[in-house]
Amino acid sequence: MKYLYLHGLGQKPDSWNRVIKETKVSESSVKLSLAEMLEGKSATYKELYSAFSSECDKVNDEIVLCGLSLGAVLALNYAIDHPDKVKSLVLIAAQYKMPQKLLKVQNMLFHLMPNSAFSKMGFKKADVISLCGTMAELDFSDSLHKVSCPVLLICGEKDAANKKTSKELCQYFNNACFHELAKTGHEANIEAPEELAIVLQRFYDNIR
Repeated sequence: MKYLYLHGLGQKPDSWNRVIKETKVSESSVKLSLAEMLEGKSATYKELYSAFSSECDKVNDEIVLCGLSLGAVLALNYAIDHPDKVKSLVLIAAQYKMPQKLLKVQNMLFHLMPNSAFSKMGFKKADVISLCGTMAELDFSDSLHKVSCPVLLICGEKDAANKKTSKELCQYFNNACFHELAKTGHEANIEAPEELAIVLQRFYDNIR
């Protein structure tokens, strides 16, 4: 079994380092890079998802997907499209229907930020704006029933923008549970890596 980790838009793959180190499945874990998957391609969600799907398809084994924020959107999308391939699913700070108002505000802020602020993401400023713009119409509401694997939904106590949706998602799946990380915001893998690793390992132990 392979464990694939997907970071959020403002992060890089190494944001998972401390989490993975604390689990028992580190040797079977792979950190994917959003920037590398989009390299040489148009900065759109469609292109990113296509590249991510190709990475998953290369794995000749069942996979466990663990994604945060945009990474969670991609993981959910793949679990919907390939329920036979995904052994289990971890969605951290997830959305299944993009909050259009929030995305518009976010993109307005991106326009005001200097180019240098995007270097840590591995993306150019224009690419981040483009990518977020193409996500506005995403809505998986009518397809969530296709997910057949166990699902763990996680959200930080302080992540008000995503906590309600994470709890809602629990109601859509046949085999799902929700865990709230105390005193934690949006970037759970950076803010509470040890606690997150404990929660993940407990989930992994139950589905192996």
